Amino acid sequence: MSNDGDGAGPKGRLIGGRYRLTERIGSGGMGTVWRAHDERVDREVAVKQPRLPGDPEDEVHQRASHRLYREARAAARVDHPAAVSIHDVVVEDGLPWIVMELVRGESLHELLRRGPVAPAETARIGLAVLGALRAAHAVGIVHRDVKPANVLLGPHGRVVLTDFGIAHVQGEESLTVSGEFVGSIEFVAPERMSGRGAGPASDLWSLGVLLYAAVEGEPPFRRTTLESTLAAILSFDPPEPRRAGPLTPLITGLLGKDPDLRPGAEEAAKVLEAAAEGWPVPPLSETPTPQTPDRLSEWEEDSGTVRLRDSGPAPVPEAHTTVVPTSRPRPQLLRRPLPAAVLGVVLASGAWLGASYALAEPEATGVAPPRVTSVPAVSATDIADESWETHEEKALKATLAAPSRYRETHRQGSATDQPRMVSYGDGGIDVRLSLWDRTTETPLGRAYQQKKAWATHGEADTQLTQTSLGGDYAVQADTAYDGKGAAPARVVQLFVRTDDGRLYELRVDMPKGTAAEKEGMGLFKAARDRLVIGKE
Repeated sequence: MSNDGDGAGPKGRLIGGRYRLTERIGSGGMGTVWRAHDERVDREVAVKQPRLPGDPEDEVHQRASHRLYREARAAARVDHPAAVSIHDVVVEDGLPWIVMELVRGESLHELLRRGPVAPAETARIGLAVLGALRAAHAVGIVHRDVKPANVLLGPHGRVVLTDFGIAHVQGEESLTVSGEFVGSIEFVAPERMSGRGAGPASDLWSLGVLLYAAVEGEPPFRRTTLESTLAAILSFDPPEPRRAGPLTPLITGLLGKDPDLRPGAEEAAKVLEAAAEGWPVPPLSETPTPQTPDRLSEWEEDSGTVRLRDSGPAPVPEAHTTVVPTSRPRPQLLRRPLPAAVLGVVLASGAWLGASYALAEPEATGVAPPRVTSVPAVSATDIADESWETHEEKALKATLAAPSRYRETHRQGSATDQPRMVSYGDGGIDVRLSLWDRTTETPLGRAYQQKKAWATHGEADTQLTQTSLGGDYAVQADTAYDGKGAAPARVVQLFVRTDDGRLYELRVDMPKGTAAEKEGMGLFKAARDRLVIGKE
C-alpha cells in the first residue's frame, strides 16, 4: 500500500477489520487523519494514517514508526478531559494506525484565520491546554508540539489537545538526532533550538506563543525566512502584546528565554482561570519588564516581514482588572546575527521532519497602533445652557440624547438590513447612532476600517483611542479631513461592543475650523456621557 498519505488510495479501506475510512479530515507532518466508522460498536472515530519517510528498512523510517507507537502510548497515559482519548492502535502493513476519539468542531488554527480571539476566551482555551499539559508532565511526558493546529475546539466549549506524535517520554531515548528536528518552528522553545533538550518549561514556552498568537492574531517570532525566524526565537524578545489585557504579564513571562525563570504551571493556571472568569488577575511572583518590539535589522532578508491578516484586536479589559507588571532584572538582549555554527546545529542537513512553516499573504494596513488611554467625560455644559431631550430607540435597544432643537433627519435598517440607524441634526451638525445586531467585528477592527475609508476622501488624519463605555470595550476615532472639492469636516465616532455581540457606533459630523466645530465636540462628549445601551 502507498504510504504517502495523500488521501486518494485508502478511502473506503477497512483498517484492523473494524474501522472503515470514510473521509480525510486533516493532515500533518506525521500523517493524514481520517474520519472512520467503527463497525463493531457503530460509532465514528478518527484514524491517523502514518506518513513515513524512506524505505521500511531505513533507520529514519524505523525511527518514525517508533515515534508513532510512542504517540499512542504517550497519549493513552494522559488522563485529562482536554487530552485526546486513544481507543486503539492497529498495525497495517507493518505500520501503526492510531485510532482516537473524533472531536467535532475546528482547530484553534482555523479559528484564528477569522481573526484574533478575545483575552477571556483565550484564557479559557489556554487553561484547558495547560490542564492537559500538566497531566502529561505528571506522567513524565513532554508534548513538544503545542500549537493552534493541535488544539481542537469541540461542542459545548470543549478544548482538546491532540497529536502527541513527537512527545518525549522521560527515560526513553530521544528521537531528535543530528540533521533531524521535529516540531513546528514558530512554537519551539529556544532551549530546544540550542540543543539543551525539552522539559515541561519548554511546553510552557509553546503555550505562551499559542496565547500570544490567539490574542494578537499572529505568532510573535514569525519572519519571512527560516533563518530569521530562528534568530528571533534564539536572540530577540517578542513585541509586547497589545491586545492581551490581563494576560500580558503571563505571556511575557512564559516567553522568557531562560526556562528556569518562566512562571510555573500552577501559577499560570491561576492567572488563566482569573482572566477566563473575569476576576482580578493575581500578580506573578516574577514578571519580565515589558519590552518594545525588536527590529532584526541585521537580517537583510527579513525586511519584508510577513504578518497575518489583521481583522482587529480582541477587547481589552478595563484598567482595574489588569495587573501592572512589576519589573525585575532581565538578561541582556542579544541583537546580533547568530553565529553560523549555531544555525548549523538546527539546520543540519536541512531536514525538519514534522515542521510547520506556513506563511500568510502579506497585507499592508498602513495603520499605526492606537494609543490606550481613558477618555475623560465632559458634561453637557460644554453646549452652553442647552436643554436636552432623550430619545428611546427601542429598535436599537438604546437611549440617545440630543439638544431639544435637534430634529430627526434620517432613520433606516431592520433585522435584515443592517445596520439600524437614526440621526438628529441642526445647523450642519449631525449626531447619529447605529447598531449591528450581531457581528464578530471588534470596535478596533471597525475603527481601522473607517480610518482606511476616510483616507480615500482626501487629506485625512484619524486618531484612535481605546476606552470603555458603561463597562463595555470601546474605541474612539477622531477624524479631520479636507474633502476632495468639499468643505473641511471633522467626524468623531465611538464604537462599542456589548457582551452579547452587538456593535454600536455613536457619531457626530461637524464643519471643521468654525464655531460649529466647538459645538459639535461638546455635543459628542455630552451625547456620549448620556448614551444608555440596554442589556439583553
